[in-house]
Amino acid sequence: MHKQVYKPLTIPKLTWNKKNLSQEYGEFVAQPLEPGFGITMGNALRRVLLGGVEGAAVTSVIIKGVNNEFSALPGVVEDAMQLILNIKSIVVRNKTGQAGTMRLQVKGPATVTVADIVPDSHLELINSDQVIGHVAAAGELDIVFFVESGRGYQQAQWPVDKALQEDGRIYLDAMFSPIVKVTFEIEKTRVGKDIDYDKLTMMIHTDGSEHPIDAVNYAVSVLRTQLEHFLSSDEIPFNDISDAPVSENRYESGQQELIGLKGVPAELLLKPIDELELSVRAHNCLINADIKRILDLVNLTEDEVLKIQNFGRKSLSEVKESMQAFGLSFGMNIKESELMHLLHQKNS
Repeated sequence: MHKQVYKPLTIPKLTWNKKNLSQEYGEFVAQPLEPGFGITMGNALRRVLLGGVEGAAVTSVIIKGVNNEFSALPGVVEDAMQLILNIKSIVVRNKTGQAGTMRLQVKGPATVTVADIVPDSHLELINSDQVIGHVAAAGELDIVFFVESGRGYQQAQWPVDKALQEDGRIYLDAMFSPIVKVTFEIEKTRVGKDIDYDKLTMMIHTDGSEHPIDAVNYAVSVLRTQLEHFLSSDEIPFNDISDAPVSENRYESGQQELIGLKGVPAELLLKPIDELELSVRAHNCLINADIKRILDLVNLTEDEVLKIQNFGRKSLSEVKESMQAFGLSFGMNIKESELMHLLHQKNS
């Protein structure tokens, strides 16, 4: 009995534009894609990014002195409805996915912002400048926020048995998705003599609670988890088939994974940190600390980097974003001896 022989598929390469990559925006190019696959992949990723990525939001509040969303609050300029609308704009990052609470206690006169809120340790507030309300001299604003994680949109979860809650809790509609906007473009690209392959460029805007790279990773994981249950028999190993002409790289790929370099060119780590195109301030701080190669940088932890003189959290965030564009991160713990051994085997 003859074994079925399949034609290989073109395996695309995904590249992030590190020049404009930030916590709120990311742009990547995937190419080459099989003809027609650009719109297929673009639509699927866009739909999952917009509706399937998990996030956190305030789902209910207890405002001292208020038991329904139509009340007025003495000493506060905004009524309960206006306060709730402002509360819905709070952007929260949930580090564990567990439910949590936040507390706000402010006496006037004051302009109350998100920065005045004290969250649980696993919750992080992103838009600290967002205004919650304005409190007069004799006024007070005391709010307990209840935060949950979820996907997409959720209607206010009012208990069905009574309209007013004994603890004065008010339930809110919640938009969990950290993705604000996703667009994509399809262009044609050349592979050898063929000119009808697709090039997919996708632009992702987030609210700052999720990095675009992490959001795409999550969305792809959702798609793969869902689609694998459509298989009626063993999956066809198209990755192996498509990589067959370059099978001599199998050993190298396996060795890279063993030393923690999955998908990262080994040569990159021996290059100077100039390759990351950092700001002058961050670059000079690293050079002055004798961190001249990318290998020296990825072997540091975030805490070690923050101890570098004049190196603050803003510089740390910038360096992390530049590293992510290359598939790198802090704390990779890659031994130079193992790296040199890998490069020697590759070149021999």
